[in-house]
Amino acid sequence: MHVPRAVGHSNQISLGALKMRVSVETTSGLERRLTVGVPADRVDSAVKKRLQDAARNVRLPGFRPGKVPMKVMQQRFGAGVRQEVLGEVISQSFQEAVVSENLRPAGQPNIEARKMDAGQDVEYTATFEVFPSVAISPIDDLAIEKPRADVTEADIDDIIEVFRKQQGKLVEADRAAAVGDTVVIDFQGYRDGEAFEGGSGEGTSLELGSGRMIPGFEDGLVGGNAGEEKTLNLTFPEDYQKEDLAGAAVEFKVQISEVQELELAPVDAALFSQYGLEDGTEEDFRAEVKQNMERELRNAIEASVKNQVMDAIVAAHENLEMPASLISQEVSAMRQQMFQQFGGAAPQDMDLTSILPDEMFSEQAERRVRLGLVVSEMIKQFELTAEPAKVREAIEDIASTYQDPNEVINWYYSENEQLAGIESRVLEDAVVDRLLSSAAITEVEC
Repeated sequence: MHVPRAVGHSNQISLGALKMRVSVETTSGLERRLTVGVPADRVDSAVKKRLQDAARNVRLPGFRPGKVPMKVMQQRFGAGVRQEVLGEVISQSFQEAVVSENLRPAGQPNIEARKMDAGQDVEYTATFEVFPSVAISPIDDLAIEKPRADVTEADIDDIIEVFRKQQGKLVEADRAAAVGDTVVIDFQGYRDGEAFEGGSGEGTSLELGSGRMIPGFEDGLVGGNAGEEKTLNLTFPEDYQKEDLAGAAVEFKVQISEVQELELAPVDAALFSQYGLEDGTEEDFRAEVKQNMERELRNAIEASVKNQVMDAIVAAHENLEMPASLISQEVSAMRQQMFQQFGGAAPQDMDLTSILPDEMFSEQAERRVRLGLVVSEMIKQFELTAEPAKVREAIEDIASTYQDPNEVINWYYSENEQLAGIESRVLEDAVVDRLLSSAAITEVEC
């Protein structure tokens, strides 16, 4: 394999009376190596000043406060202070160096010390990737299928039925169990006549048709009555998570102690209040439901169109070279986000990569980074801005789903990070609108 020779140049940056030496090498692709030399005086004078400042307040046995000699301060604290100063000088000089060389680092640099001894110039190398130069490819043949649908009275009936189920309660049914009913059961599983681990339960509530149990288990209880015992001869799936049971033939003995059916909640004020309408009639509730469904429909249509535009952007820029460090950062962020969704905050000593490996996220992370680079360049080239009116409109749309919209609106405007997220979304939408202005759009009934 041919390894390209590192190429680069050197420079000097004037810092008052001091000159910092900087050389830049292109090691491969987007990777750069900075070699930075910092004059010894910059470090030594900072160490001396910090020790002098500390001497005014430090208390040591045998010395009056503020009278500790510098020689003693140097002996006791010099090494620690120097390490602190070195860290700060390296950080500051790195920032000065990349600015002077007009470099845009992508991700954190890998710092390697070369010379750090007292009284000598400090020298270190910083290896990092830079953001690529993004050339926007034209997307002239953009064809978009825009879904079209209407919220009907039947749709409203269906969602209210869902609400009634959510707020319903289980009551005893004096009949045979049917799909959708809940049965309360005791069960024990046997393999070759022996009970197996994890194959039993007592007082277990099981909704028939939920798919919680292995194939055939729930079907075998349909038609059963309270007080009846069922024997189910089943086979575990070949891909069952416990390898010792995968594909195994087993027998379950199941005792049904109760059959329960779901009694739907009545359509009344109590139901309305559960979904945000404190006062109002059924007609008011239906109008509120319709308004919410139409907003969700509008958002779903916009998301469908936006995804098609983003797919077209990705396809047009497949050859864009991307910093591996940015992809790695995105993978880590996605991993943390997934863990938080399902398991809460991860302990610091937990290796999440063993639970959620990189391969789970790498493709999506690469897509996100590619889109981020290209869309950012489009925003710059199209000279787009996050118009305050558009930002306000987006926040108000989110706030409209809450009981106190004004409180939500004020929260967004008081949280800089959240507001920046909305502004980014508005800018993305502006890019989408710009590209849609020259696209062929076909409405598709669905």
